[in-house]
Amino acid sequence: MKRLVLTRPEPGASDSAIKAAALGIETLIMPLFEIERVSWHAPDENAFDALLMTSANTVRHGGPDLHRLRRLAVHVVGATTAEAARLAGFSVASVGGAGVDVLLAGLPRGIRLLHPGGEDRTPPQAHGAHITPIIVYRAAPLAPDPAALASLAGTVIALHSRRAGQRLASLVADRATISLVALSPDAAADTGPGWHHLAIAARPTDTALLALAAELCLESDQ
Repeated sequence: MKRLVLTRPEPGASDSAIKAAALGIETLIMPLFEIERVSWHAPDENAFDALLMTSANTVRHGGPDLHRLRRLAVHVVGATTAEAARLAGFSVASVGGAGVDVLLAGLPRGIRLLHPGGEDRTPPQAHGAHITPIIVYRAAPLAPDPAALASLAGTVIALHSRRAGQRLASLVADRATISLVALSPDAAADTGPGWHHLAIAARPTDTALLALAAELCLESDQ
């Protein structure tokens, strides 16, 4: 059995490790980034119809200014983000389970959305919505343990973001025995050549990503 390497920041990495263990997969947690709060100020809530949240990190690191916007309903991507928003006192109007573009396609045209999120993100297809992004956190690069990098041969590495793929590519030169599983085509876009195998999850969810990883981890080496 191949080991699965989880590169996403905590606490997401540990959450994925628990799910992977339930699938019978051995994991190595090797975060490539650490999430940091940034200073920001909430705009006038009356200028928006709702909030758009695409990561639970928004709730974890949004701080007091995010809580001032709790009058606004929230459209979220993913069950984890929805749970975090509800626990923080927000009213969740809809939950997208197939990515932000599918979620936005189901919202009324012309809806005014404030999108608090990370510093590094790919703008979604608006589908007629008016989206105002605002940065509330950033992902600061971490330097992995050299011993961990040396042990990547023969593993399967999960990538949850494009930036993680970029950073992994900058750190790993000997790629011939390493397989990658990516959350989306965007997460796989900048990984570069030379990997043993590159696969993309059927849906942009952690569950779909880990199911695909399990297939690669459990397959016999050919």
